[in-house]
Amino acid sequence: MASERLGEVISMKEEVIKKACSIAMKAHKLPEKQLYLVEKNRGSSDVIFSFPGSWTISDWFSRSPFGEKMIDPHPPQFASLRSIGNDQVATVNEAFLTRFQAILPQLQNEVVKAVAERKQIVFTGHSSAGPIAVLMTVWFLENWENFIKSDPSTSRMPPICVTFGSPLVGDFIINHALRRESWSHYFIHFVMRYDIVPRVLLAPLSSLEPELKTILDFLNPKCTIHIQEPTREASALYVTVMSNASSVASHAACHLMGNTNKLSDTLLSFIELSPYRPFGTYVFCTGDRELVVMKNPDAVLQILFYSSQLSSEVEGPEIALRSVKDHFNYQSELQNLETKGVAHFDNLEGLPLSSNVGAAGLGLVLNNLGLSTRARLCLCAAGELEKQKRRNQDKINKKKTDIEKGLLALEGYKTRCEAGRVSYYDALKLSKDTDDFNANVRRLELAGIFDEIMEMLKRYELPDEFEGHREWINIGTRYRRIVEPLDIANYYRHLKNEDTGPYMKRGRPKRYRYTQRWLEYALKISAGSSGESCFWARIEDLCLRTINMGLFEDVKEEILSLEKQVEKWVQNRELGDDIFFEDSTFVKWWKKLPQQHRSGSCISKFINN
Repeated sequence: MASERLGEVISMKEEVIKKACSIAMKAHKLPEKQLYLVEKNRGSSDVIFSFPGSWTISDWFSRSPFGEKMIDPHPPQFASLRSIGNDQVATVNEAFLTRFQAILPQLQNEVVKAVAERKQIVFTGHSSAGPIAVLMTVWFLENWENFIKSDPSTSRMPPICVTFGSPLVGDFIINHALRRESWSHYFIHFVMRYDIVPRVLLAPLSSLEPELKTILDFLNPKCTIHIQEPTREASALYVTVMSNASSVASHAACHLMGNTNKLSDTLLSFIELSPYRPFGTYVFCTGDRELVVMKNPDAVLQILFYSSQLSSEVEGPEIALRSVKDHFNYQSELQNLETKGVAHFDNLEGLPLSSNVGAAGLGLVLNNLGLSTRARLCLCAAGELEKQKRRNQDKINKKKTDIEKGLLALEGYKTRCEAGRVSYYDALKLSKDTDDFNANVRRLELAGIFDEIMEMLKRYELPDEFEGHREWINIGTRYRRIVEPLDIANYYRHLKNEDTGPYMKRGRPKRYRYTQRWLEYALKISAGSSGESCFWARIEDLCLRTINMGLFEDVKEEILSLEKQVEKWVQNRELGDDIFFEDSTFVKWWKKLPQQHRSGSCISKFINN
């Protein structure tokens, strides 16, 4: 914990935070047809875009149970919101996504104009406007490079997203993606200790009706019907949300603490848990002149549950009503921001576990958040998990030397084969001498290293930033291009295709699929377009399918497509000249194609030369 000013901790001016909060509240009073509010002050470098909240259930839940929807990957609405290697796209709240899509066409021209004026863009929103601000910020970040390329004189300042009492937006993939892109710190979320709204989407729609409708009407600034304090509905909503939050937090805690008991996962067969998870930086307002800053998403989830617990059953109705009323107290809470103490939890190991009344320092801050001993253990576990991910990466980084040695050995093998006018693919497939045997051993050694990395990625046991490291993208690409042809040679040498099927459909290991996706994502090229390492698998498949050349017409289009790709890959030096050796599997097959096709082929120049 460090005692600092909030602006220093989150790298955002306190005046901008207060201004954003004021404008976020003001946006709720916009006319129905006005979809957003723009605040530009003369002489200010900031432009603040804010959005009005929505107060009908259909604007929160488009469907049961939680209103979630997977982002459409074809074409992607948000290309970055995915796990690259696992090829898993994010899930977001469909109602919020629909509102974002309705606002964007009108807003984007104003955003582009503000960028051209070299302004600091701030997206903000209170309540259900918060998710719109979040999605706008992600959209901006994905298009930021294009803004700069189109006009190099435009602002190079990244956008800032600041929300107040925002419900959760999407699943854990969003946090994973934003951290991989190094965008996570652009998202700041303020949450009052008891505010129920940031927790609402942890419960399914079926358990929230009809109380949620009454609460939304009560919160709606434009509601013309006078609604008395909804004490009964607030109590029912509070109990429902917190009981569901308990299930979500408990299941997450089992994962954090490495619980090997399968009962927790078995329960998921009977109980559907909310997919929504936090991301970015959270600033919890304790109500005692103290702000708690937390960046660890697993720790934030635990605080969202444990900080709202009751000290006794007697205070239940009072806290339940406060959980609703606190939703509109952000502006007053942040009015004297400069005078508030800030507890910044960067390091979660070694937190005091006791909640003694006379606690001071860290212990007092945790007491002010109402965190029990169990809650503190969960925070420690969240910190330990992050630490373990870093240890895993350190372990992997130490294997770079072994990878380099293995790749150099195989590149040497390839060179020696080429000196003898033999493709190294064909040499390993025949495996006639000791050099071929040694190359196969190297292939297996490297496979062991990369399989270990891929398993960690599959289970999200490496830091989220790992797949974005340029060094590892380059290592993975080099590995895939030199080693995958040998895997394919071994596959067909042992006739595994007869038992398992074609390599591309059944035999390709994820170590190649993952590393190919890394490169395609980094270069922003279409999925599958960097398939040069699978060249030999496609040739083997075509060899089997065209044993009888009378079937040529059936695969003609596929052959033409492959030839165009081969031309590009050779020109880009992604495929070597060894594929054109006279005795290579490829050339022998190609020369059996009809003469009319070969004479007009775009790769005939390579083979004839």
